[in-house]
Amino acid sequence: MPDLPNILLIFADQMRGMDMGCAGNPDVITPNMDRLAEEGMYFPKAYANAPVCTPSRGSLLTGVYPLSHLAIANDLPISTSIPSIGRLLKDIGYCTGYVGKWHLDGVPRDKFTPPGPRRLGFDDFWAVWECSHDYFNAYYYRDTPEPVPIKGYEPTGQTDLAIEFIEESLKKKVPFFLVLSWGPPHDPYWMVPEEYRSKYKPDKLTLRPNVKLDTKKLLGSKDATFSPKETIANYYSAITALDEQLGRILDFLDENNLSKNTIVIFTSDHGDMLWSQGMMKKEQPFEESISIPFIIRWPGHIPAGKKSDSLLSVVDITPSILGLIKIKTPTGIEGTDLSRMMLGCEEKGPSSVFLMDVISTDEGYMQGIREWRGVRTTRYTYARWQNGEGWILYDNEADPYQLENLINSPKYKNIKEEMEAILQWWLKYTNDPFLKGEEHIRQLGLEKLWNEREIYMHPDNP
Repeated sequence: MPDLPNILLIFADQMRGMDMGCAGNPDVITPNMDRLAEEGMYFPKAYANAPVCTPSRGSLLTGVYPLSHLAIANDLPISTSIPSIGRLLKDIGYCTGYVGKWHLDGVPRDKFTPPGPRRLGFDDFWAVWECSHDYFNAYYYRDTPEPVPIKGYEPTGQTDLAIEFIEESLKKKVPFFLVLSWGPPHDPYWMVPEEYRSKYKPDKLTLRPNVKLDTKKLLGSKDATFSPKETIANYYSAITALDEQLGRILDFLDENNLSKNTIVIFTSDHGDMLWSQGMMKKEQPFEESISIPFIIRWPGHIPAGKKSDSLLSVVDITPSILGLIKIKTPTGIEGTDLSRMMLGCEEKGPSSVFLMDVISTDEGYMQGIREWRGVRTTRYTYARWQNGEGWILYDNEADPYQLENLINSPKYKNIKEEMEAILQWWLKYTNDPFLKGEEHIRQLGLEKLWNEREIYMHPDNP
């Protein structure tokens, strides 16, 4: 095996792709994300296939869609019978580590995942909590079921652990693969140190033109005490806090002469509506929900300062990492290897991205979201409900804020038919029968796990 680069995959939780300086947002302070984009390749058209935490995280680490990895809703456990990026890299000699939020092992959310197959190959360093968004009272597990507290702000402590892992791996003289999974800017939006919140003045911020201000009831109790601009200021402050931690890691790599031989990726699992279209959170096909940041740097290999026009989605990340290090993609991987494009070759990217919500849960269900499938091309976004009824069709070039839904426009009848044909291709390619969510649960044999999830998440319901 030739010399292999280190790989550092960093991802935020519920961060929109448009909320970085390099993405054209002048309100948010992200000097280190911008620095990474200047030193690497930035993909403005990067998307979450299934814009909700657990399904998207499963696709990120496996390169397959939720119906294949089985974590089709939040708090359902991922299948261990399919290849994962951690296991694949461990098998070829990488020192593998995972730090931060996991959210792939079912309920309860404070559960301990013991060493073994459920860690998906992250065997050398494990500093993980299943799921929590209490950023000032955080814990993690190592290899025993005793919680270890994190002092102060969780992302700072997690970044400390990430640096600790890198230092340990260097002693082994083997390449490392580290996933660092921060919890913010996922709500509660206000839970950010004051030093970052003080950087933003809500009345100076610009709301997106598609924001509708009638969804406060869907926020958590304390978030609901803030105005929309105050909430977005808090959300931006969390991004700036993460940006500072990203800078710490980039500086550490520089100081230890690791930058040149380390692939660094920054991304997120999905976006956040934040009042756009009058909606909150995720689980929807609108741009704010599906758009994610994606920046990749590998000095001397990936062109610096390059902005790619290609579509990219979460399911493409695993095969692209494997392609970059010249490892054959295993049979069954459903994403596309974009490594040649990342290395600067003139390659045609995907013509569309497959979007989905297999079963609606929690906040999505509260907002009237039910099972849907859709596609995002370089120009259009299309989605429809499981019963066949059209939901949305947007021309994103003419209407970047998705203010005019064209789904019933006679003028766009042919475009709608073309988009439906693309969707049908994806359904066939992924063997997706597009059933009601409960029927998918039954056919996949997930009834017991689903019932456990429902009892845990909704204990007051009969």
